[in-house]
Amino acid sequence: MKTSITGTAAARMTNGSKIYGTADTEVRALDGVDVEFEKGQFTAIMGPSGSGKSTLMHCSAGLDELTLGTVEIGDVELGSLSEKDLTLLRRDKVGFVFQSFNLLPTLTAEENLTLPLDLAGRKPDAAWMNNIIETVGLQDRLKHRPDELSGGQQQRVAVARALVSRPEIVFADEPTGNLDSVTGGEVLNFLRGAVDNLGQTLVVVTHDAGAAAMADRVLFLADGQIVDEMTNPDADQILDRIKAIGG
Repeated sequence: MKTSITGTAAARMTNGSKIYGTADTEVRALDGVDVEFEKGQFTAIMGPSGSGKSTLMHCSAGLDELTLGTVEIGDVELGSLSEKDLTLLRRDKVGFVFQSFNLLPTLTAEENLTLPLDLAGRKPDAAWMNNIIETVGLQDRLKHRPDELSGGQQQRVAVARALVSRPEIVFADEPTGNLDSVTGGEVLNFLRGAVDNLGQTLVVVTHDAGAAAMADRVLFLADGQIVDEMTNPDADQILDRIKAIGG
């Protein structure tokens, strides 16, 4: 299934396949996927275990290479880049949020937040950073280290860190997977706010229909292919579709 979108794509995959093994042992984690992620939109990716959700995200973000096909972030085709240039593009143009918060325990929340820019030798845009910190709602926790923060606060720091360099697109892999439902809801509200209030482009892999219902668009994967998509669905519609494809 080819997804059709109007507008400008922050990232695009064309005829993307990821193949492991050969002959009888061949596994197609992705199988001829065409997809665009529109700027300023929140897209959720869902599907059964082994459907290719994380592979789609990793290849779209330049964390893994396709076997066949192309990926573009903005107007840059990733396959044309050297390893060094790909690393720089990921650093400057892509934000990442993972299930584990990946904060450095010896740094404060503020130091963790600005770490990508510090490593790049760049100063944060003060107005943008203040906007993010206000949206995160952790103004009074910036001097605290991770072990002094709750899980939800740590994940909000991780999300803010992904946004601080003003990336073209942010990819999040099960960002609420380690959080209770209330805290997870807070993080999802923040992610939704980053799209609505900051104009961020967001792609989230999730198994949670409630989380996916926060998105503008939900893509459904099965056997390495996009088999359906919904726009602005509610959680019940998502659950019904997941059940239909065996999730």
